Amino acid sequence: MFKVCHSGLRFKCNLLIFLNLSVVGTSGFHLFLLQRKMTGCLVTLCRLLCWGLCWPFHVMKITGLYRIYKRLFPTLAYNITFSYNDKMHKRKRELFRNVARFADCDGSLRLLEIGCGSGANFSFYPHGCTVICTDPNPHFEKYLRMSMDRNAHLTYDEFLIVSGEDMKEVQDESVDVVVSTLVLCSVNDVQKVLQEARRVLRAGGAFYFLEHVISDPCSWTHHIQYVFEPLWYYLGDGCEVTRATWKHLEEAGFSQLHLKHFEAPNVSLMIRPHIMGFCIK
Repeated sequence: MFKVCHSGLRFKCNLLIFLNLSVVGTSGFHLFLLQRKMTGCLVTLCRLLCWGLCWPFHVMKITGLYRIYKRLFPTLAYNITFSYNDKMHKRKRELFRNVARFADCDGSLRLLEIGCGSGANFSFYPHGCTVICTDPNPHFEKYLRMSMDRNAHLTYDEFLIVSGEDMKEVQDESVDVVVSTLVLCSVNDVQKVLQEARRVLRAGGAFYFLEHVISDPCSWTHHIQYVFEPLWYYLGDGCEVTRATWKHLEEAGFSQLHLKHFEAPNVSLMIRPHIMGFCIK
């Protein structure tokens, strides 16, 4: 079950430090702090080295050659989608199981998906709902149409090539549900995307999310994410693995936030920490 949740990772880290102080005493705690500082310096150095090794990508972005990769990225993402959906099938079914409760009074359900990509979520949506697809990358359309053909239980509206920060083509309070999965990690402005989601949602509508996030600051996963993020950013077409997305959700102004932290099974360590849930306008 989902529950209204607030950030506890920083508290958990501080609690561990307090317990460490209680056990080892003041002198041992000073040594502990020194070790943490040295670890932080080493991690920063490793990140700089990783950033330096990404120089071919830096050059490609400056010269405009990176656009070639952006054309190829939908093919890569489409193939990864099958593996990710297999591993996350149970979680996605849990997430979307109550979407139908937000149908309008006439029983219709209009759902807008931000950054729909190749349509990885279509099979989890309830029968008969109308889906509006948006994505800033037009090269996803080929794979999106394939997913539409495989999911004939849905009705599809137009495919809008827009960013999540600016969906002016969508009218205010015109949809019942907005969905964002593995999208808020790569948008330029998370708060603007959430503002747009609130704008297009009718009163009482819901924003559903499933996102990978930064790990507990006291964990080695956190260090690994920080070190290799520069490379992941380019390979993932702007994906940042060090975002504490739950903080943006807490500050977005929804009337209710139902959020759960969990570890995704059998996925890369870089994106293993996840959050999922829904907000109500």
